[in-house]
Amino acid sequence: MQKRLIFDKIAPYFEHKNAIIITGLRQVGKTTLLRQIHDFLADKPKIWFDLDNPLDQKIWEGEDYAGIYKRLISQIGKTERLFIFLDEIQNIPSITKIVKYFIDHYNVKFFITGSSSFYLKNLFPESLSGRKFLYELSPLSFLEFLYFKGELTREKTNGDFESLCSNDQVEALKRVHLYEEYMQFGGFPEVVVSNNQETKKAVLKNIFASFFEKDLQILSDYQDIRQLRDFILLLVSRVGSMLDITKIAGELGVDRQKIYKYLDFLQGIFFIRLLPKFSRSIDREVAGGKKIYFCDTGILNTLGMVNSGQLLENTVVNQLTNYGQCSFYNKRNTSEIDVVLDRRIALEVKQSASEAVVLKLQKLAKELKLSKFFVVSQNYKNISGVISPTSF
Repeated sequence: MQKRLIFDKIAPYFEHKNAIIITGLRQVGKTTLLRQIHDFLADKPKIWFDLDNPLDQKIWEGEDYAGIYKRLISQIGKTERLFIFLDEIQNIPSITKIVKYFIDHYNVKFFITGSSSFYLKNLFPESLSGRKFLYELSPLSFLEFLYFKGELTREKTNGDFESLCSNDQVEALKRVHLYEEYMQFGGFPEVVVSNNQETKKAVLKNIFASFFEKDLQILSDYQDIRQLRDFILLLVSRVGSMLDITKIAGELGVDRQKIYKYLDFLQGIFFIRLLPKFSRSIDREVAGGKKIYFCDTGILNTLGMVNSGQLLENTVVNQLTNYGQCSFYNKRNTSEIDVVLDRRIALEVKQSASEAVVLKLQKLAKELKLSKFFVVSQNYKNISGVISPTSF
């Protein structure tokens, strides 16, 4: 398995005192990344713990933290700085107290994975403030997808959004068939490296089953798991749309507060993403309605059918989140912009583009004082202001 691009971002902090915590969806590659870091630190005194394993869990039980440390040192046979790898830390919530104690008293370096930010919010109390670096591992971006496919060198995956979009669009057009695959099956590493379409579909079903059996059962406080399942299925047809909370609550037969809790939970475990409404007033932006997208289009297509425009928009939004904060603009349903990137770049997603679409976006971007604008078109045309989604 290729190294994820986030490896290079984490590497400068391998020796830093803070714990490195990697979170994200199940089967997105957290354990593989942790193994690659473990192997990279070949000459360091290190120990690996799989906290899905009850025997590994037992080592961390008890209140004698000094005793636990002495047992680990005797196990490794060295007294120099210890590097500890904890995979699936959410299985032992109490271990965070030991992590803090070891960092403060023994200068131990921790590398940790956990499956859900929703859970990790409670797992890591304020006492670990200033003692951790938290990284989210997402499904593969499109450029990372190309790298895993051997279609792009690691060096060419780097760059900010604008520099990538200024690259040769003719070269980007050669990736169209790969983009179709990316939209259909998403960016889970095991799915990407599987060559057979039926295998891809089977892996995606297993990923969702694992999410449903473990994350929903273990991490949620909701008694009616079927209700949450039905809620997820209701969201499929609403991809790219502003959520009407009252209407959804009525369809499910629950109150609005429960819908908000479901949304918070699903966003917290990286299953969905909610884009806020753009406004020059931050307060209005926070208070406005939100648009719904799924964090992986392979999972989206496994759950139900969406039209080709929705699928393209969801894919592009997932790509853009790798380059900054995303929001959308909507003025009383009379004028809208699909995505506003970092409060300065307007992006409209279209299957086919025209000069009229570009001029309309240009005018609206100017009114909102946005410095840049692009129409992202799947059927790329050589029109100024139009870019292909395969370029970034």
